[in-house]
Amino acid sequence: QLQLLESGGGLVQPGGSLRLSCAVSGFNLDYYAIGWFRQAPGKEREGVSCISTRGGSTSYADSVKGRFTISRDNAKNTVYLQIDNLKPEDTAVYYCATVFSRLCVLKPENYNYWGQGTQVTVSS
Repeated sequence: QLQLLESGGGLVQPGGSLRLSCAVSGFNLDYYAIGWFRQAPGKEREGVSCISTRGGSTSYADSVKGRFTISRDNAKNTVYLQIDNLKPEDTAVYYCATVFSRLCVLKPENYNYWGQGTQVTVSS
């Protein structure tokens, strides 16, 4: 059974950092692109970053470029999202998702499998 489990969220002050992890099981990560998405209260789910199967291609939303870094360790079946210089507007539930595809796009409708999410709250 294909599963994704996010972790690493929490409460952090503006300017702080977090590293989110997405641990996958039940499938071979080598063949799946991974995306990170977020959803704030009252807003639609938006794509923040994604990474191709072998990590050679990444994509970022304009709002997070220069602050977010996505990476993957297929041997550990884990994808990471390093978030630096956090801002209050980054507050949201963060989800990882996967699709059987070599390349990735930042469109939620392109992804088949989703984790349960991890809450990130940025507040002083």
